[in-house]
Amino acid sequence: MAIRSRENVVSAWAFLIGIVLAILGGIISAIFGDLNPFVLGLLLLLGLVIGFIGVAPNDINKFMTSSVSLVIVSFAGSAGVRNIEFLDWQIGNIVSSTLGALLVLLVPATIVVATRSLFSISQG
Repeated sequence: MAIRSRENVVSAWAFLIGIVLAILGGIISAIFGDLNPFVLGLLLLLGLVIGFIGVAPNDINKFMTSSVSLVIVSFAGSAGVRNIEFLDWQIGNIVSSTLGALLVLLVPATIVVATRSLFSISQG
C-alpha cells in the first residue's frame, strides 16, 4: 500500500471543495445574480493551493492536458450556452455561470503549474 503525503491530501481536498463550490456558486449566481466576490476569492485561493502543492512533478503533463482542455471547453461553453431555456428555467445561464466559476478555479492552478514546469525545464 502506497503512503500518501499530507500535501496530496490537502490539494485533493482543495480541488474537491473548489469543484463543489464552483458548481454551487454557479447555480446560485445564475438564479440570484452575480457571484459573490468572497466565493470568487475563495475559488482563486483554492486554485493557487492546487497549483502550488497539488501537482507532483511526474503528473504535470497529465494535469496540464486535463486542465487546459477544461479551461478551453469552459471558456467556449460559457459563451455559447447563455440563451438556452427549458420549462422557464434558464439552463443556459446556470451552465454558463458554473463554467465561469470553474474557470476562476482552474486558470490560476494551470498558470502556476505551467510556470513551475517552465522553471524546472530551464534548470535542466
